[in-house]
Amino acid sequence: MTKATIDLKKEHSATLATPRYKYSAMAKLFFFGMDLVAGKKDDLSKAKLLEILASIPYRVWEIRHYLKLTRRFRNLERVRGYQRVIDWGREAQDNEYMHLLVIHEKMKEDGIRDRWYLNPVVVFFVVFTYIVISRLMACISQKRAFLFNAEFENHAELVYAKLVNDNPQWEEQKVTNPLVKQYADVDSWADVFRRISLDERDHMNHSFVFCGKPELVMKYQGMPESYH
Repeated sequence: MTKATIDLKKEHSATLATPRYKYSAMAKLFFFGMDLVAGKKDDLSKAKLLEILASIPYRVWEIRHYLKLTRRFRNLERVRGYQRVIDWGREAQDNEYMHLLVIHEKMKEDGIRDRWYLNPVVVFFVVFTYIVISRLMACISQKRAFLFNAEFENHAELVYAKLVNDNPQWEEQKVTNPLVKQYADVDSWADVFRRISLDERDHMNHSFVFCGKPELVMKYQGMPESYH
């Protein structure tokens, strides 16, 4: 089933109706810090910052698991497990980067300027801090790192779902940008952001599987086979 054939409106409603995962103290502190930097109100600039950070853990895990592949190459069972993380991490990185491009294109189309915290100097320090956090967390407990990422992606899923509700004009705005069409061949900008929200659910689901909590996966018709 392709992205375009999923009932995006139905999944959007499911996202809004489903109780949020009970966040850990660490996740709550992280989201509080995001609100301090970018403000409590979710908008496209804040979503752009979210996407800049979102790919970092996947890159950290890819490098870390490549090192494990080299050390444990004689143990094929473990190698297969490490390779699954690497393959997923690559796909997730590409997906999060595409989200960033799509948001940027929407902001250009609407004439929205980046807010102050997207200044390259500020972004450098925010990214550097998150890289350090991601590496430390993976070193201390890879399973906990996966769980934290599930919390991050759970939060992101809801952010995009609420953005759609907060911007009803997106329902009537047609998608003509070829880059955005490459990401999701849908008619309206509302459905583009519904698709982004659903992508974040996919990332959350994979994170739950890898941290050993498959019972927390939020299923839907057309979901990827990799965590069925």
